[in-house]
Amino acid sequence: MTNLRGTAENDGRRPMTKTLPERKRRPVFVMGCHRSGTNLLYDTLLSAGGFAIYRGYLPVYEILIPRFGSPNHPHQRENLVAVWLRTKSFERTGLKAEEISSKLLSGCHTGGDFIRIVMDEIAISGGAQRWALYDPDSVLHVAQIKREIPDALFVHIIRDGRDIALSLMKMGGFRPLPWNRNQRSLLETALYWDWMVHNGRRSGRQFPADYIEIHYEELVTEPRAVLVRLGEFIDHDLDYDRIQKTGLGSLRESNSSFRGDEKETQNPVSRWKERLTHQEIASLETVIGDSLEEFGYPLTVEDQRHTSFREQSLKLVYPGFLSSKQWLKLNTPFGRLASLSALEIDE
Repeated sequence: MTNLRGTAENDGRRPMTKTLPERKRRPVFVMGCHRSGTNLLYDTLLSAGGFAIYRGYLPVYEILIPRFGSPNHPHQRENLVAVWLRTKSFERTGLKAEEISSKLLSGCHTGGDFIRIVMDEIAISGGAQRWALYDPDSVLHVAQIKREIPDALFVHIIRDGRDIALSLMKMGGFRPLPWNRNQRSLLETALYWDWMVHNGRRSGRQFPADYIEIHYEELVTEPRAVLVRLGEFIDHDLDYDRIQKTGLGSLRESNSSFRGDEKETQNPVSRWKERLTHQEIASLETVIGDSLEEFGYPLTVEDQRHTSFREQSLKLVYPGFLSSKQWLKLNTPFGRLASLSALEIDE
């Protein structure tokens, strides 16, 4: 017998061997810096049909394991499962608590096991042959996901860092350095984008046959062409007209940080040109200009100016600060401080 992932089950008479399933049945991880269009891309895949319908958030590697520890330890696994069963993340699966709890407690030893067990059950209950997972932070965990779910395919959606900085700032901005919390965090937010997209690209390119980059701007302005290319990569029929007709989630109701502004909602590309001052654009292009050009986004400020001490310092220090913070979260007891708020726990 084979499970949903096409992995041979051991019958007790011969060593277990693993084979990758057909590409059209392999799981798809939708990832990218927050506010890059991950929701839009994920809902586009679900609207195409053939995927398990799960409009929830399952941040196993970024929140659950840092908070509770490796599920390979029975006590930690029990705590993790018990808390997860109280969240909106679980509620949106539509699964029965006793059944999924039993499967997780008996068969979950890694983050990959947790994801596979939950998503396989959602797919089976919905009669789907494959599943896709929405988790922007997967860009930080590609190598581990690939070790634990070898058949995983990664779709990395990338958006102009100037629009990311603007969108995240409208939602409160990215927390600046501990000694710099009273200053506006536009530049720190842009550098967070820089750090995220480079992590995703660097890790993804270790698995070139299973990694693809999609630009948000092209998905919005040339959807048919993008869907053809993406459909070939994941071996799935991404029919544009059917997707528009189904229109799940953000395809029907925008989740833009500019909701309420009809003009901005209808024109999501290059908002920064209208919303940011010349000085703000110049500062952004100073600190992330190399990355903007690397990812195909032309710079606009032609006049040369002196780089400020703050800009130089942030560009030098911030990537290391983010990497150190992430390492501490994943490898030390500091991970126990990971917030569960994104999972919406039912008290």
